[in-house]
Amino acid sequence: MQRFNVQGMTCGHCVKSVTQAIKNDDPAAEVQVDLASGVVQVESSLTAAQVSELIREEGYQVQVA
Repeated sequence: MQRFNVQGMTCGHCVKSVTQAIKNDDPAAEVQVDLASGVVQVESSLTAAQVSELIREEGYQVQVA
């Protein structure tokens, strides 16, 4: 399970856009988003760098936790 600290997520739409961005590249990915803490956990065949880039492309700041 990969863990990321994501800044800028404020609502359900943010959660959906991050989740969908990851699932577009890996449909089998499991994505859990804790909006309150800004933590995104991902179980995926994608690398941490790939997931980070997908989140950045959605307009959020991200750090691997």
